[in-house]
Amino acid sequence: MDRDEPRPLETAEIERDGAVLRQVAAAFAARVVGQERLLETLLVTLVAGGHVLLESVPGLAKTTAAATLAAAVGGSFHRIQCTPDLLPSDILGTQVYDAGRAEFSTRLGPVHANVVLLDEINRSSAKTQSAMLEAMQEGQTSIAGEVHPLPSPFLVLATQNPIEQEGTYALPEAQLDRFLLKDVLDYPTAQQERDVVRRDAVPAPATPPAPVALADVERLRADAGRVHLDDAVLGYAVDLVRATRAPGEHLPAALARLVEFGASPRASIALVRSARALALVEGRAHVLPEDVRRLAHRVLRHRVVLGFEAVADDVRPDAVVDALLAAVPTP
Repeated sequence: MDRDEPRPLETAEIERDGAVLRQVAAAFAARVVGQERLLETLLVTLVAGGHVLLESVPGLAKTTAAATLAAAVGGSFHRIQCTPDLLPSDILGTQVYDAGRAEFSTRLGPVHANVVLLDEINRSSAKTQSAMLEAMQEGQTSIAGEVHPLPSPFLVLATQNPIEQEGTYALPEAQLDRFLLKDVLDYPTAQQERDVVRRDAVPAPATPPAPVALADVERLRADAGRVHLDDAVLGYAVDLVRATRAPGEHLPAALARLVEFGASPRASIALVRSARALALVEGRAHVLPEDVRRLAHRVLRHRVVLGFEAVADDVRPDAVVDALLAAVPTP
């Protein structure tokens, strides 16, 4: 084995990690009806150590899902309702003058939590959105020149409403690129919606499932880095991302001309990290090409930039990813 190659995961470690993940999934299912893909997205993001952007209409249990995830791992949770008048200090924190002691003290903002829900992030101004960049990328905030580390694990779950654009600010590409995954949530099935209504009339269990420890999450993240990644699968992930930068070589001409910019190498890193996390969630010690394909839309849909003509023709980035998956050979 190469000296730099991490020690392979043993069967006992896979089983131990699986037990932790099943416990988190059980806590999620106790509060949220359906939303299996959302659960998968949150678990992958948690294990990979990234952040997630969720797009959906209101009322699809995004807040409940974030709070449930935080409770399931025994972590702290803060919800921030984004509005146009929200200031960076409202998120990061500020210095407050204590008249009794005649000195300033630092009051940390709500971003200092294990799980942070940024509700309707596109309603906050560009200045406030940019204040999250250091927190999401560096795991720290700076207040009056003093650096404050964020708790570990740290996960940002941001939401945006696609059907209401008045009073919103589009997220810049630099901000979007900080999100490991972007998922688009669907309405529940008829049976699931009946279950939601039925649960609303029944009080929640008095004793919620016992949470796992934050140390378990840290171990999951370390173990995800030891999931075996074959060179052929790594090459496949990189080829998919690189194909977004050369659409004329891989896509039909009518679709290729709609792509203005492809994804950066950060997308390749995100695709590999999330594929390793998904393999661990699935109870495997190795990544399959199917893991890469399964996550391709969630990794690339917010990183492929389409032109105005695509918006006019109602062509979504998912259509580009579909075509790339069909064009790039699978190992």
